Amino acid sequence: MVPTDHVLKWESFFADAGHRVHSARALEVRGTLTRLTGLVLEAVGIRLPVGSQCWVRMRGQSPVLTEVVGFSGDSAYLMPAGDVHGLSSGASVEPAPAYVAIPRLGERRQTARESDRPAALRLPLGDGLLGRVVDAHGNPMDYKGPIPDVTSVALDRKPINAMDRAPVREPLDTGIRAINALLTVGRGQRLGLFSGSGVGKSVLMGMMARYTQADVIVVGLIGERGREVKEFIEDILGEEGRARSVVVAAPADAPPLLRMQGAAYATAVAESFRDKGKHVLLLMDSLTRYAMAQREIALAIGEPPATKGYPPSCFAKLPQLVERSGNGLNGVGSITAFYTVLSEGDDQQDPIADAARAILDGHIVLSRTLAEAGHFPAIDIEQSASRVMHNVVSSEHFNMARQFKAIYSQYEKGHDLVQIGAYVNGSDAAMDQAIALHQPMMDFLRQDMFEAASMQDSVASMQATLEPGQRQPA
Repeated sequence: MVPTDHVLKWESFFADAGHRVHSARALEVRGTLTRLTGLVLEAVGIRLPVGSQCWVRMRGQSPVLTEVVGFSGDSAYLMPAGDVHGLSSGASVEPAPAYVAIPRLGERRQTARESDRPAALRLPLGDGLLGRVVDAHGNPMDYKGPIPDVTSVALDRKPINAMDRAPVREPLDTGIRAINALLTVGRGQRLGLFSGSGVGKSVLMGMMARYTQADVIVVGLIGERGREVKEFIEDILGEEGRARSVVVAAPADAPPLLRMQGAAYATAVAESFRDKGKHVLLLMDSLTRYAMAQREIALAIGEPPATKGYPPSCFAKLPQLVERSGNGLNGVGSITAFYTVLSEGDDQQDPIADAARAILDGHIVLSRTLAEAGHFPAIDIEQSASRVMHNVVSSEHFNMARQFKAIYSQYEKGHDLVQIGAYVNGSDAAMDQAIALHQPMMDFLRQDMFEAASMQDSVASMQATLEPGQRQPA
């Protein structure tokens, strides 16, 4: 018979051994940086799934956060989220936990038990983001200190089953007369704001942010000029709009990985508020810069170009981002999204513009001709359309909008004849009506950036504009 003290000794030994096994850290795998070509870093000796985060470290240099974007054999392709200046061959590459912020040189990095294995990117989400301006990592940019009341959540989210979404049935008041009356937006709809540069899209977005009936506004400034970030926040968004807004900024000088991450983060912020039952307005400027960032990454890792230099992955990424917005599960919460789309050279057949038009629920086209004439907002109602308008307005409103567009189009067709004096009054009753109503219509479509027009007032103004046209011209 084994003595009792021997049994207790062995039980203590195994208990201590088990504790050591469970508390031991996993063997840390490290790779080596072997190549840097353009935007892409190549490493060997480390095998991680696509989307994993890695640190690239060199003695005397700040660590560089990277993301695995591809692989070939034993080589992993990494895309940096920071400046690669100072890196050289032989730098250490190691898996990164889900950090919120990038540590500076000399700081000790924080670790957790879940960080022993590669993790998807986790960024802060929560009510504490309201009224704040953050970068693509969730770090504050507004010098207001740390962000309270947030939780680190994985950026990747599963898409909602299409059959679980509530249909778009409720109109949304944007405060813009032309949109409310002629291009009525439904709560949970996704629209594109198509324009060239310098035709007033930022001002129009600011008007939406101030006047749209939404609980929370999420603004993603992706790939735009750094000067525009502060101007949009202070001058266009204003204090009233900023109080209920979250601004995610990834300007043009940010690496392409951060520009893509900024768009995904802004969408995730909107999703988090939607899941709480809030009605969210998502304004993203711009979808084209997001596609350009994906193009830079894809071309850098060797993906062949397809259409005007855009590789196939660009056209696959767009719907993956856009489909995340919309109504929530069983109608609990909603995200109404406006994505600006830059038309290069005002070409509406630009590949990104064409692809965006196909995956969105409507498009609002801004005209350079109207903008040059001082007509703002420069909405071209002939080329614009809302695909859900017939589901969210009454038949009387819908028919009135169709009549307004028909009369407006009639004038545009005969505009040249009127301008040169070739049209004789009385030749065409429809054209006479269009000429008589042209100026009232133009006055209706114009709106000052500090003027709000409710849905009810917009429809009443449209009716008052058309009433003189109900009578046959003398």
